[in-house]
Amino acid sequence: MLRTAHFKMAGKLLAAAAVLSLSALPAQADKGSLRVAFGDVPGGEMTNFMIGVARAKERGVNVETIFLKSEDLAAQAVVSGQADIGVGTPYALIQKVKAPIRMFYQLSMLRFYPVVNGEKYQAWTDLDGATVAVHGRGSGTEAIMQWMAKKNGVSYKNVSFVPGSGVRAGALLQGRIDVSIVDYERKRLLEREAPGKFVFLPMPDLKATDEALYANRTWLEEEKEAVAILVEELVKTWREINKDPASIATLREQYNVLPDIEQLEVDELVPAFTQGVEINLFPNDGGTADSVKEDFVFFTTSGSLEGNPDEMKIEDYWYLAPVEEAVRKLGAS
Repeated sequence: MLRTAHFKMAGKLLAAAAVLSLSALPAQADKGSLRVAFGDVPGGEMTNFMIGVARAKERGVNVETIFLKSEDLAAQAVVSGQADIGVGTPYALIQKVKAPIRMFYQLSMLRFYPVVNGEKYQAWTDLDGATVAVHGRGSGTEAIMQWMAKKNGVSYKNVSFVPGSGVRAGALLQGRIDVSIVDYERKRLLEREAPGKFVFLPMPDLKATDEALYANRTWLEEEKEAVAILVEELVKTWREINKDPASIATLREQYNVLPDIEQLEVDELVPAFTQGVEINLFPNDGGTADSVKEDFVFFTTSGSLEGNPDEMKIEDYWYLAPVEEAVRKLGAS
C-alpha cells in the first residue's frame, strides 16, 4: 500500500517521501534489507521493477522503495547512506565528485521522444533560445536534449528539471511547457489526448542506458546475498515480460504491486509494455561490458562525461559482478 512517510534527510534532501511497503508478502528467512530511492513519482512504468522486488521479498529480502522529487535527491540519499540503492545514470556524479558509487543493473535503454508544441516549434533548429524541460540533472533525457542541441547547432535559453515523464506530459497538455522529452507511453498519451497538437522531433537510434540501479561500492560487497537475489529476480522478470508482454497485467495482480495507480495506467500496461518490448527497452541481461562501452560513447558525445571513451575503465563506473553471476546461474538469454 502506498503511503507517505515523513523523515529528515541531510543537506538538501526532502522532508517527505512516499514509501512503498511490501510487508504483506510472505517471506523466507531474512536475507537482508534494501532501501531503493527513486527520483520520480510512482507510475505504471515501474510495474516490472516492483514485481521483481516482490519476488525478492518472497526469497527473504526486505525492500523499501522511497520516491523523491528528483534524481539529485535520490543520489544524495545514496551518497549520504540514507538510501542503499538509487535509480538513474550517475556518470557525471561519479566522474566529477568521485562519488564511491557504482551502477550494477541496467533497467532500461534510452527510448525517449523529444516533443514540442507544434503551434510554436516545428524543428530542432527552431529551439535556439527555447526553454526545455527534462527529467533531471545528469539524466538520460538531459543528455539526449543536449546532444541533439549540439548536433543541430542550437543553444537553449534554459533547461528545467521536471521529474516524471507523466508529469511532463501533463504540463505539455496544460500548456505550461512547450518543449520536453517523454517516454514511449506518454508519447501515446499525447497523441491520444491532443492529436495533431504536438510535433515529435526526429532523433537517431541510441544504444545507451536510460535507468540503472546504483549503490555504494563497499555496500554492494557487504550485502552481496541480498543484491544477488534482487538482481536474479529482476533478470527473470525482464525475461518473462520480454517473452510475453501481456504477463505484466497478470503478474501485477498476482503480487498486488502499485495498487493505487490510476485506472488509465492499468488499462495501458499491456499496450505500453508490448511496445516497450518491441523497441528493446528492457535488456535481458542486466548490463554487460559492451553496453557500458556504448554508454561511454553516448555520454561523452552528449557532454555528460568528459574524456576519451576508449580510455575509460568499466570498473570506475560499474560493478558488473551481480549481473554476471545472475546470467551465469540463469543461463544466457
